[in-house]
Amino acid sequence: MPDPSFARPVAAFAPLPPAALRLALDATALAANWRALDRMSGAASAGAAVKADAYGLGAARVVPVLAQAGCRDWFVAHWGEVPDVLAHVPPASIHVLHGPMNAADVAYAQATGVTPVLNSLAQVRRWREAGGGRCDLMVDTGINRLGLPLADLGDPALAGLDIDCCISHLASADEDVAQNAQQLARFQAVCAQIPAQRYSLANSAGIALGARWHADVTRPGIALYGGIVRSELAGVIAQVAHPQAAVIQRRQLQPGDLVGYNATFTADRPICAAVVALGYADGYLRTWSGKGEFRWRGSTLPVIGRVSMDMTIVDATSAPDLAEGDWLDVAYDLPEAAKISGLSQYELLTLLGRRFLRD
Repeated sequence: MPDPSFARPVAAFAPLPPAALRLALDATALAANWRALDRMSGAASAGAAVKADAYGLGAARVVPVLAQAGCRDWFVAHWGEVPDVLAHVPPASIHVLHGPMNAADVAYAQATGVTPVLNSLAQVRRWREAGGGRCDLMVDTGINRLGLPLADLGDPALAGLDIDCCISHLASADEDVAQNAQQLARFQAVCAQIPAQRYSLANSAGIALGARWHADVTRPGIALYGGIVRSELAGVIAQVAHPQAAVIQRRQLQPGDLVGYNATFTADRPICAAVVALGYADGYLRTWSGKGEFRWRGSTLPVIGRVSMDMTIVDATSAPDLAEGDWLDVAYDLPEAAKISGLSQYELLTLLGRRFLRD
C-alpha cells in the first residue's frame, strides 16, 4: 500500500525555493516598441502577434502592457493560446490564425466569441455549416503556407461571409526582393475581390517596407519584443527580454585544466571559473559554447567549454567579488545574439524554457 503521507501536496512540506533562472521583462521598452510600430504603421493600426506565449515572454505579462499602450487586435496561432489572452481583452479582438480544424474548434470559437481565421474552403464550409458569424479570411499571396489559393476566391462558399479582417502574410519582407512587390500586387487584387471590414498584410518587417504594405491593420511580432529585422528598425526598437541566471559554484582552474564535456577548453592560465544554472534544456543551446557572454557589475564573463544541459561555465576572473547565488545577466540583445549564435531572433526568444521565472 502506498504511504498516504505522500499524497499531500508538496507545498504542505515546504515552500518551493526561488528559481535559479529568471526572465526579466522591460515593460517600458515593450510599450514603447508597440507605440513606435503603431506610428510607423501610419493610417493603419498596429495589432500584436502574441502567439507562442508572446514569443516566449509570457502572454499574461505582455498583453496587459500592450493593451494599456493602445493595442486592440491580438493574433495567436493555436486555440490553446486563447485563454491567457482572453483573460485580459475582449474576445472578438483575438484572432486565431490556424482556424477551425474540426467541430470542437468551431464550438469553442462560437462559445467564447473569439475570431477564427478561415484558411481553406473546408474551414469556410465548416464555419458556415455551424451557423457562421464574424470571422477572418486568410488568403495566400505567395508564401504557400496557410490561406486560400487565389484560384479559390471565386468559390460560392465565400459569398456573404461576414469577414472582419482579410489577411495575407509576407514571406520575405526582411529582404529587399521582388517577392514583396509581387505579394503586394496580389494582395491589392484580393482586396478588390473580397469584401471585408479591414485588410491586413504587414508583419514587423512589412511595417518597415512602407505605407503601401500597411493596409488597415499591421501585425508586428518579433519587433515588439526587441527584434530588429530590417535596418529601418535600428535605433527605434529596444531590447525587452533580459534573461538572468544564478551562479551555482565558483572554482579555481590551473593551467592545463580541462573544462566541460569533451574537454573543448583547456585553461592556459589561472582562471577563476563560475558554474551558472543555465543550459541547453533552458534554450541556451550548445551553439553558445565558446561564444556567449554573461555580464556582472560591468564585467564581461565569457563562456568557456561546452554548454551542457543544465549548466554553463564562464571565466569569472574579472569578477573577483562574484559569489555563489549572485545573478548574471545573459548577453541577449537579439540582433547581436543572432549574429553570434547563428540562431534567428525568433528562435532566441521562443527557445527560452519553462525553468525561467516569468512573473
